Amino acid sequence: MINWIPLESLSQLDAIIQRSYNVPCLIFKHSTRCNISSMAKSRFEKNWDFESGEIVPYYLDLLSHRAISNEITEKFNIHHESPQLLLIQDGECSYDASHLDISVSELRECVTDSL
Repeated sequence: MINWIPLESLSQLDAIIQRSYNVPCLIFKHSTRCNISSMAKSRFEKNWDFESGEIVPYYLDLLSHRAISNEITEKFNIHHESPQLLLIQDGECSYDASHLDISVSELRECVTDSL
């Protein structure tokens, strides 16, 4: 089970960047009105196998917090997608995936490669 931390403020985004120097952080950008986004999120959650504290998962509701999504695009110089998974390590986005390319196994490889 994923213990999502809601990403609801721009100051949280700065805190995530700082935290990522100590532990990898994940941002899942989700559109609550999109069936593909819901399917990708459900599949991702079903396959989640990280231990508590191994990675910190944040959840961004795009419909409620579009400004945060825009700031993510600017800070990490990535193209906006929905749904989108971003791995933040050492203050940078080291991996991103969107739509049905979102997978726990690929995320695990990226986290393992950085250790």
